[in-house]
Amino acid sequence: MGSMHIKKAMRLKRKRRIRSTVFGTPERPRLTVFRSAKHIYAQIIDDTRGETLASASTVEKDVRDSEKSENKVATANQIGKLLAKRATEKGIKSVVFDRNGYKYHGRVKAISDGAREIGLDF
Repeated sequence: MGSMHIKKAMRLKRKRRIRSTVFGTPERPRLTVFRSAKHIYAQIIDDTRGETLASASTVEKDVRDSEKSENKVATANQIGKLLAKRATEKGIKSVVFDRNGYKYHGRVKAISDGAREIGLDF
């Protein structure tokens, strides 16, 4: 097994451990983050219904066009702000953060910082 497989397996193991305690309710949904090498995705999920309430990612056309020159951390911060704006429009004020097995560092931290700047509470 290569080092990338081990790295992914360890992340998934951390993810399962985190998800055993983190659960999104209608009053306080779960903000989850997924990152690939090029893109970053964030969703706000109500786990009781299994429904995505709001989402934002770098693959959206308007985000892709406007964020050409910035680095990935700055783009992740913009995604956090966009997600928080969409959430507050739907009346979501408070969330529980799910880092999805990633370190709370870099792009993952930038998403949460951007969301907090707009006023999302977690």
